[in-house]
Amino acid sequence: MTTNEQQYLEIFLEPVRKCKNYKPKFGQGNQKQGFSLNEFKALYGADPFYSWIGLDADLMYAAHRAAGGMTSVYRQIGIGCERLFRKIIINTTGYTDPEYATWSYTAKTRSGRTKKLSLDGRLELSEIKIQEVHFQCKTMDEGVLRGLGRSRRTVERHCI
Repeated sequence: MTTNEQQYLEIFLEPVRKCKNYKPKFGQGNQKQGFSLNEFKALYGADPFYSWIGLDADLMYAAHRAAGGMTSVYRQIGIGCERLFRKIIINTTGYTDPEYATWSYTAKTRSGRTKKLSLDGRLELSEIKIQEVHFQCKTMDEGVLRGLGRSRRTVERHCI
């Protein structure tokens, strides 16, 4: 395995490894790091109905941990893929600053909260250091503009 391949594998796996220590939060996400088995048994055992029907059992905890862990695995795979994609962009273009491969903005949600949205990556054409890649991106960019019936001058005039 090459150095880049090892680095790429680690970038992908680092967030996925977090799932190994996943603990269910049982609705206490912002207040707690997750419940241990003993904490779960105390929580569910304190509820007369839950304990009466057996929901305070070890297997219920295991089921919650497995279900939440699977959700977490998929989320962490997405994060790993996003980081990997961005690193490949940085390495391929020769960017001197990783910010050239990122883009995000904030928006208001319906509830009035602020939410940050981001793309997996972007290309800042003027900052591509590897000439062959710069030429290929510029050629592709011009082809897309032609396909849209636009010229670079028209697009730049409307984007400024």
